[in-house]
Amino acid sequence: MTKRSYIVAGYAVDAHLPDITQEDLAKLTHLNIAFGQVVDQRISTAHLRNLGMLPKIKSQYPHLSILLSVGGWSAGGFSEAAATEAGRLQMADSAVRILTEYPLDGIDLDWEYPCYSEAGIASSPADKTNFTLLLKTMREALDAKGAEDGRHYMLTIAAGADQYYVDGTEMDQVQQYLDFVQLMTYDMRGGFQVLTGHHTNLYTSTGDLFRISTDASVNLFLRAGVPREKIVIGAAFYSRLWNQVPGRNQGLHQMAGTTGGYGPDYTALVKDYINKNGYTRYWDEEALAPYLFNGSSFISYEDEQSIGHKCTYVKENGLAGVMFWEYSCDNTHRLLDAMYRGL
Repeated sequence: MTKRSYIVAGYAVDAHLPDITQEDLAKLTHLNIAFGQVVDQRISTAHLRNLGMLPKIKSQYPHLSILLSVGGWSAGGFSEAAATEAGRLQMADSAVRILTEYPLDGIDLDWEYPCYSEAGIASSPADKTNFTLLLKTMREALDAKGAEDGRHYMLTIAAGADQYYVDGTEMDQVQQYLDFVQLMTYDMRGGFQVLTGHHTNLYTSTGDLFRISTDASVNLFLRAGVPREKIVIGAAFYSRLWNQVPGRNQGLHQMAGTTGGYGPDYTALVKDYINKNGYTRYWDEEALAPYLFNGSSFISYEDEQSIGHKCTYVKENGLAGVMFWEYSCDNTHRLLDAMYRGL
């Protein structure tokens, strides 16, 4: 990290750790390994297969901060662990144990989401304050270990991009325990909506009923009390796809016959979709986002151009950096390279 040290962070599923190239490891500042699980109020890595690679990666890339990301969509255990002081201490103790066992630089919590059960996990209105207490307990435990080891251990979170997440948390208090907050500014449209639109757009364009965008999310978290220098925005290496879409407006902002499920990843988009097989690439100058349409199917995705604009936005607004989900979705390596060059 040279000059102004911007964060270039990537999530990589444990199974894909062996696939990360030397060149890409050199371009990352932070690597989030997905996912540890919360089992019986402790963080478990028993199911992960490739953590044994970490000593070699750390020795070759000492600049790279490696975090264990815990949770993810439909991963439960958080509400129960956070509900009692004993549970919070157990979770913090397990974090310290993992940092002792592996050459990790910190823990990234991905609770989706405090106070909400949409992903089929337990939740409670008390999650709002318990989340703060959990992070405080974990921060204290990591600081105590850091004092012993003569170093700093990181604590970060991945946060839902919209109002619901701010409503379910105390971000003004939470942020003081965190090194940075990673806004999941993707999936902002899709799984729950039949209205087509951009799922990882920088701005909101005219005619968009869902007013969420990366910029709107950043401002939401700023108003909630998160300092701008702790905000990392998200980029997506995969797409969202709607079918049975009317032919108006190149399919943008139309009521589709399906919700926007997961579409092809960037590797597949480059190979078979972008200006291929009947799909035309369009650029939304207002949203600063690309999309594809073939007359009936609409695909929202991220490319080098949109990532370039996100990097400029980070620099112009004094933010911490950019992160992405997920490494294995781009075998062209072009999106991470755009991020690296942009920052």
